[in-house]
Amino acid sequence: MIYNRVSTVIGERRMNIAEVARLTGLKYNTIYSIYYDKTKGIEFETLDKLCFALDCTPNDLFRYVPDEN
Repeated sequence: MIYNRVSTVIGERRMNIAEVARLTGLKYNTIYSIYYDKTKGIEFETLDKLCFALDCTPNDLFRYVPDEN
């Protein structure tokens, strides 16, 4: 399973959704949906902008934990 850590990373940097939206040029609603894990996916361009604004890698924003079947 892939876990969304975007809200954690934003919090660690003491930023808010509006500030991230401003830095990335993305809509507030886009960041809001990602922050609250309400999306089914994310475009690479969006991920690139988030990584640039938050000075991180995709690995910082998402964690993969294998399912235990």
